[in-house]
Amino acid sequence: MDITAIKNLYQSTPVTDSNNTVEIPTNQSEDFGAIFDSVMNMVNETNTLANKASAEEIKFAMGESDNTHDLMIAEKKAEIALQYTVAVRDRFIQSYQTIMNMQI
Repeated sequence: MDITAIKNLYQSTPVTDSNNTVEIPTNQSEDFGAIFDSVMNMVNETNTLANKASAEEIKFAMGESDNTHDLMIAEKKAEIALQYTVAVRDRFIQSYQTIMNMQI
Protein backbone atom coordinates (compact mmCIF):
# COMPACT_ATOMS: atom_id res chain seq x y z
CA MET A 1 0.00 0.00 0.00
CA ASP A 2 1.25 3.45 -0.85
CA ILE A 3 0.85 5.55 2.27
CA THR A 4 3.36 8.30 1.56
CA ALA A 5 0.71 11.00 1.15
CA ILE A 6 -0.88 10.04 4.44
CA LYS A 7 2.44 9.57 6.24
CA ASN A 8 3.55 13.10 5.29
CA LEU A 9 0.66 14.52 7.31
CA TYR A 10 2.18 13.21 10.53
CA GLN A 11 5.66 14.66 10.17
CA SER A 12 6.22 17.50 12.58
CA THR A 13 8.75 20.09 13.57
CA PRO A 14 9.61 20.71 17.23
CA VAL A 15 9.03 24.26 18.44
CA THR A 16 10.56 25.30 21.73
CA ASP A 17 9.30 28.07 23.97
CA SER A 18 10.53 29.04 27.42
CA ASN A 19 8.54 26.31 29.22
CA ASN A 20 8.36 23.26 26.97
CA THR A 21 8.64 21.80 23.49
CA VAL A 22 5.56 21.59 21.29
CA GLU A 23 5.27 19.52 18.12
CA ILE A 24 3.72 21.50 15.26
CA PRO A 25 2.91 19.67 12.00
CA THR A 26 4.92 20.89 9.03
CA ASN A 27 3.02 22.03 5.98
CA GLN A 28 3.77 19.60 3.17
CA SER A 29 3.13 20.39 -0.47
CA GLU A 30 0.38 17.77 -0.44
CA ASP A 31 -3.10 19.06 -1.14
CA PHE A 32 -6.38 17.40 -0.32
CA GLY A 33 -6.72 15.95 -3.81
CA ALA A 34 -3.43 14.08 -3.57
CA ILE A 35 -4.32 12.67 -0.17
CA PHE A 36 -7.78 11.70 -1.39
CA ASP A 37 -6.26 9.93 -4.41
CA SER A 38 -3.89 8.05 -2.12
CA VAL A 39 -6.77 6.92 0.08
CA MET A 40 -8.83 5.85 -2.95
CA ASN A 41 -5.86 3.83 -4.23
CA MET A 42 -5.63 2.17 -0.82
CA VAL A 43 -9.35 1.29 -0.96
CA ASN A 44 -8.94 -0.13 -4.48
CA GLU A 45 -5.94 -2.20 -3.37
CA THR A 46 -7.90 -3.50 -0.38
CA ASN A 47 -10.73 -4.50 -2.73
CA THR A 48 -8.28 -6.27 -5.03
CA LEU A 49 -6.77 -8.23 -2.13
CA ALA A 50 -10.24 -9.24 -0.93
CA ASN A 51 -11.13 -10.45 -4.44
CA LYS A 52 -7.91 -12.48 -4.62
CA ALA A 53 -8.71 -14.08 -1.25
CA SER A 54 -12.21 -14.96 -2.47
CA ALA A 55 -10.77 -16.48 -5.63
CA GLU A 56 -8.36 -18.59 -3.57
CA GLU A 57 -11.24 -19.76 -1.37
CA ILE A 58 -13.27 -20.79 -4.42
CA LYS A 59 -10.31 -22.65 -5.95
CA PHE A 60 -9.72 -24.47 -2.68
CA ALA A 61 -13.42 -25.33 -2.25
CA MET A 62 -13.68 -26.69 -5.79
CA GLY A 63 -10.59 -28.83 -5.35
CA GLU A 64 -8.54 -26.96 -7.95
CA SER A 65 -5.95 -26.16 -5.31
CA ASP A 66 -4.86 -28.11 -2.27
CA ASN A 67 -2.37 -25.53 -1.08
CA THR A 68 -3.73 -24.09 2.17
CA HIS A 69 -0.62 -21.95 2.52
CA ASP A 70 -1.55 -19.70 -0.42
CA LEU A 71 -5.14 -19.55 0.81
CA MET A 72 -4.12 -18.40 4.28
CA ILE A 73 -1.65 -15.83 2.92
CA ALA A 74 -4.30 -14.32 0.62
CA GLU A 75 -6.84 -14.18 3.46
CA LYS A 76 -4.36 -12.61 5.90
CA LYS A 77 -3.29 -9.96 3.36
CA ALA A 78 -6.94 -9.07 2.74
CA GLU A 79 -7.66 -8.95 6.49
CA ILE A 80 -4.69 -6.69 7.28
CA ALA A 81 -5.47 -4.37 4.35
CA LEU A 82 -9.08 -4.08 5.53
CA GLN A 83 -8.02 -3.35 9.11
CA TYR A 84 -5.65 -0.63 7.92
CA THR A 85 -8.27 0.90 5.63
CA VAL A 86 -10.83 0.95 8.46
CA ALA A 87 -8.28 2.57 10.79
CA VAL A 88 -7.56 5.32 8.24
CA ARG A 89 -11.31 5.85 7.72
CA ASP A 90 -11.86 6.13 11.46
CA ARG A 91 -9.10 8.74 11.78
CA PHE A 92 -10.59 10.80 8.94
CA ILE A 93 -14.04 10.64 10.54
CA GLN A 94 -12.58 11.63 13.91
CA SER A 95 -10.75 14.56 12.27
CA TYR A 96 -13.91 15.68 10.48
CA GLN A 97 -15.90 15.55 13.72
CA THR A 98 -13.23 17.53 15.54
CA ILE A 99 -13.28 20.21 12.85
CA MET A 100 -17.08 20.36 12.86
CA ASN A 101 -17.15 20.76 16.66
CA MET A 102 -14.79 23.76 16.58
CA GLN A 103 -16.37 27.04 17.49
CA ILE A 104 -15.55 30.02 15.34
